[in-house]
Amino acid sequence: MIHLSNNNRKRIKQLLKEDKRLDGRSPFDYREISVESGVSNKAEGSARVRIGKTEVIVGVKLETQEPYPDHSDEGTMMVGMEFSPICGARYEPGPPKIDAIEVSRVVDRGVRESKFIDFKKLCIKKGKKVWSILIDIYCINDDGNVFDASALGVVVALQLARLPAYDADTDTINYNEQGEKLPLSANVPLAMTFYKIGDKILFDPTREEQDASEARVTLALSQPKKEKLINSMQKGDITPISRGEMELIIKSAEQVYDKLFGELEKKIKKLR
Repeated sequence: MIHLSNNNRKRIKQLLKEDKRLDGRSPFDYREISVESGVSNKAEGSARVRIGKTEVIVGVKLETQEPYPDHSDEGTMMVGMEFSPICGARYEPGPPKIDAIEVSRVVDRGVRESKFIDFKKLCIKKGKKVWSILIDIYCINDDGNVFDASALGVVVALQLARLPAYDADTDTINYNEQGEKLPLSANVPLAMTFYKIGDKILFDPTREEQDASEARVTLALSQPKKEKLINSMQKGDITPISRGEMELIIKSAEQVYDKLFGELEKKIKKLR
């Protein structure tokens, strides 16, 4: 386990009292975001996302399967996440641990609850065959805010993915031939995670700031019409969040969404 030194923790808290941070940002500023496509020649859609020095790679694979009995006319989705040992000294080889499992579940919930994917349009034959979306997230450098980087990578990879050709007569998939895009809606879910340090709230922390935090809240927002919707919410760590802090988080999330959404739309259009 890597521990933040007391001196660095005190320095971070002292700066936040003045609405400053170690890297010169204000509490709700985010680091530079870069998006890259086509990082895997085996996935039906893939993306590399960097937020500052944090870096994740996301791949989308598409397969067919029998639908679940209670959703006989809907496709399925599964999200997996791993922290690579090269992320940093705190990570070791082996199966995903609780931190990776939480990231995958938070990302899954944000996408699923936003109705970003029209699962009914992934039905090939009711009760018999549907498309299954398998999403893998690999963090290869953790400098804080992996939640948001992972969620963004998934949104980008899904928008770039295409269904492979499927032959219903022989029940075979030709992965060398691309078909239609995935049936996606305008409800683009962006995850925004806010951290509490002392009595201050900040957005997009570095790894040191994240280690200094006492609580976090992840919101997945979308804007299908004029009003923004909170599709999912996840709180982490044991320190409580007050009503006033929650109101600040929601208000700040709406402002960040407005700024981020426009920037990301431009980046994604360049990748298509």
